[in-house]
Amino acid sequence: MKEFLKRKNIVISAKRYGIDALGAMAQGLFCSLLIGTILNTIGSQFHIGFLTAQILKINDVGYTIGGLCSFMSGSAMAVAIGYALQAPPMVLFSLVTVGYACNVLGGAGGPLAVLFVAIIAAEFGKAVSKETKVDILVTPIVTILVGIGAAWVIAPPIGKAASAFGTLIMRATVLQPFLMGILVSVLVGIALTLPISSAAICSVLGLTGLAGGAAVAGCCAQMVGFAVMSFKENRWGGLVSQGIGTSMLQMPNIVKNPRIWIPPTLASAVTGPIATCLFKLEMNGAPINSGMGTCGFCGQLGVWTGWLDPSAKALENGAAAIVPGAMDWAGLILISFVLPAVLSYVFCEVCRKTGWIKEGDLTLPQ
Repeated sequence: MKEFLKRKNIVISAKRYGIDALGAMAQGLFCSLLIGTILNTIGSQFHIGFLTAQILKINDVGYTIGGLCSFMSGSAMAVAIGYALQAPPMVLFSLVTVGYACNVLGGAGGPLAVLFVAIIAAEFGKAVSKETKVDILVTPIVTILVGIGAAWVIAPPIGKAASAFGTLIMRATVLQPFLMGILVSVLVGIALTLPISSAAICSVLGLTGLAGGAAVAGCCAQMVGFAVMSFKENRWGGLVSQGIGTSMLQMPNIVKNPRIWIPPTLASAVTGPIATCLFKLEMNGAPINSGMGTCGFCGQLGVWTGWLDPSAKALENGAAAIVPGAMDWAGLILISFVLPAVLSYVFCEVCRKTGWIKEGDLTLPQ
C-alpha cells in the first residue's frame, strides 16, 4: 500500500491537506468570488456598462461578468485544490463538476465542504488514474461519482455546522464586542501570517458584521505591522511585499525567533476591540474579505462594498446598505493603516530595547 500511494503521489499529511490544499482553495476563492465582487462593485459604483450588463441567464436568473465569477467559485476552489494535490489532468478537469455541486449542496459552509470533498475526489481519481486501458472513461467517472457521492453525504451537515459556528461567533461579538473583538482579531490575524488561509477560514465561517470588522483589524495589524517594524531591514520592497502582499513572508523568521510575532499580535489585540467598540466597524462585503487585511486592499474594498451593497451572506445576517460618514471612513483608515503601523512600531522598539528582537531578525529571506 505504501508503494502504491507513493507511486500515485498520494501524501496523507497535515501539510498537504491543511496548508497546501487550504492555501490553494483561498486562491480559487480569490479568483472567483472575490474578483467577481470587485468587478460588480466597480461596475455599479462607476456605472460601467459592460460590467453591469447581464450577459446571460441561467434558470431565468441574469448574471453579470462578476456574477458568473461568483457562480463558479465552487469549481474554482475544487480545481485549485486538485492542482495543489498535483492531480493529473483528467482528475483536475473532473473536479469542475464536483466543486460546483459540492458548493451548492454545502450552502453557507460550501467552501469548507469543497475542501473535504475535493480532497477525497482528487485522491480517489489519482488512485485510478492510468491504471486501465480506458483511462479516459474510468478516471473522470470515478472522480465525479466519488466526489458527488461524498458531497451528497457530508456537504449539507458541514454547511449547517459551519453556518451555526459562524453565527455563534458573530452573535457573541455583538453581545461581547470587547472580548470577542480581541479574540477574533488576534486569532484571524495569526491565521493570516501562518501558512494557512485566513481568507478561506473567514469564508467558511461566513464572517461578516462586527466579527468581520474585527477580523479585518487583526489581519491589517499583522500585515502593516510587520511591514513597518521591519522597514529598517527590508526597506521599500519589504514594505510593499508585506503591506499589500502577505505577512506570511516572515514565517521563516518567526520560526527562528517567535518573539518577533509579539508586536503585531499585541497591536491586533488593541485594534480589534477599538474596531468593534469605538468605530463599530462592520465588514459586510463577501466574507472572504474579512481574512484578507490589506492584501491588494481587499479588506478595505470589502468594507466599502458592504457599506454600499452588502453581500448575500451579510444580508442574511441582517446587514443593510448605508451611506458612510466621516466616522466610518476615519475608523476604516485608522484600523487598517494608522494604528497598526504606530502600535507595532512602538511595541517593536520596546522588544528591541529588551533584547527580544535583534538587528536582522526581521530580514526577509532572499
